[in-house]
Amino acid sequence: MKLLVLNGPNLNLLGLREPEIYGYKSYKDLEEYIQKTCSEENIDVSVAQTNHEGCLVDQIQEARGVFDGIVINPAAYTHTSIAILDALKAVALPAVEVHLSDLSQREPFRQISYAGMACLKTYAGFGFEGYRQAILFLKDYLEGGKKT
Repeated sequence: MKLLVLNGPNLNLLGLREPEIYGYKSYKDLEEYIQKTCSEENIDVSVAQTNHEGCLVDQIQEARGVFDGIVINPAAYTHTSIAILDALKAVALPAVEVHLSDLSQREPFRQISYAGMACLKTYAGFGFEGYRQAILFLKDYLEGGKKT
């Protein structure tokens, strides 16, 4: 099983940017957490972060035929990018959305998730643990559990 974990803008600043919301651990810590989780579950994983919407779209499109599923934290593009929604729908890979913070407790403009409309499930407000939950959910789904 091969998963792609995509992270959007400003996640490279984890630990520096609003740590009271996003935590004090760094992006490198997040990458290591994801790698460790996937290693324990015998999942091949590729982790990427970009601040550019088009790069996220390109990576989603390039995932088709290479990866079995996508875990995505589109960050700020969650609330603005129909292009990411369309890319997720176009490749038709099972996808799970993750957010470090609980969007339902944030500003009103953060209440809409376009990317989430193309995802099987969303984990929000669990910090790094949300990535682990998303990976485990996707693994179960891909192995035939197909829980929604």
